[in-house]
Amino acid sequence: MFQKSTWLHLRIPFSFFLLPIFLFSLCISPNINGLRLFVVFVCLHIFLYPASNGYNSYFDRDEGSIGGLKNPPPVHRGLYGLSLAFDIIALALGSTINGLFVLMLLVYGLVSKAYSHPIIRLKKYPWSSWFIVGLFQGAFTFVMVYIGVNDYALENLNRTHVYLPALLSSLLLWGSYPTTQIYQHEEDARRRDNTLSRVLGIKGTLHFTAIVFTLSTAGFFCYFEYYFSIYYSYLFLLFLSPVLLFFGYWYLRVHRNSSTADYQHTMWLSSLSALCLNAFFLFLFLKQSQLWKLYV
Repeated sequence: MFQKSTWLHLRIPFSFFLLPIFLFSLCISPNINGLRLFVVFVCLHIFLYPASNGYNSYFDRDEGSIGGLKNPPPVHRGLYGLSLAFDIIALALGSTINGLFVLMLLVYGLVSKAYSHPIIRLKKYPWSSWFIVGLFQGAFTFVMVYIGVNDYALENLNRTHVYLPALLSSLLLWGSYPTTQIYQHEEDARRRDNTLSRVLGIKGTLHFTAIVFTLSTAGFFCYFEYYFSIYYSYLFLLFLSPVLLFFGYWYLRVHRNSSTADYQHTMWLSSLSALCLNAFFLFLFLKQSQLWKLYV
C-alpha cells in the first residue's frame, strides 16, 4: 500500500532518542499501571513521534542527511496520509487513558507540524524554534507521560517535584538540540531556514551546547541530591561520563577541522547520549518501583 521510502521517513527507531524523557517521568510516577504505561509508550513512540517525523519530512523534502536517515529517499504523497493516520491512531489509543492526555497528544502533534509547515514554518525562526522544540519535547512530554501513566487530572501538576524535573528535561534538550542542526547548514541556507545552529556557527554551536549542557548537568545533580540521594547524583555523572568524553573529543576535532561537524559525529553523540540516559533512567525506575524487587 505504501512504498518502503514512506515507512523509512517515519523514522520509528529515532523515537529511541526521546525515550529518556519517558523513562524520567516514570521515575517519579506513584500510580503506575502496566497497561496504561504500555498504551502511553505506544501512543508516543510508535505513533505520535513517527507521525511528526513523517509530516515534517513531507514538507522539508530533504536531500541531505536528516536525523536517523543518512541518505533520505525521495518523498511521496503517501507519506502525508500515513503521518496523519498515525496521528489519528495515537489519539484513538490515548482516548483509553483520559481526555487531558488526548488533548496533550493533539497539541503536541499540532506544534510539531508547525515546525515545517510552509504557512508557519517555525524552523525559520532560530530562537523561537529552539525554545518551542525544547519545551514540547522536554517539559510538555514529561508532563504528558506523567498525566497518562498515572491517569491524573490537571490539578496533580501543581507540585514542585513534577514541574522541576519537567523543566530540567527541557534544559537538557535546549542544550543538545542545536548540535542536531550543525551538519545541515548548507541545506538550511538553500531553503532560507535560519536555524539556531546557523546563527551560532559551527564552533558557536558547540560552545552554546557546552554551556547549557553544563547547567543542565548541574541542575540534575542538585535535583537528585535533594529528591533522591547524593548517590544518584554521582551515579548520574557516571552514566553520563561517556557522553561528556565524546563531546570533548568532538569539540577538539571540530576546532582543528570544522568538516568533522558532520552527520556521523552528530549521530554518534546523539546515540551515545540516548543510550547513557536511557540506561540511567531505566535503572532509577527499576530501583524506585516494585519491579526492582522481583530481581533482588
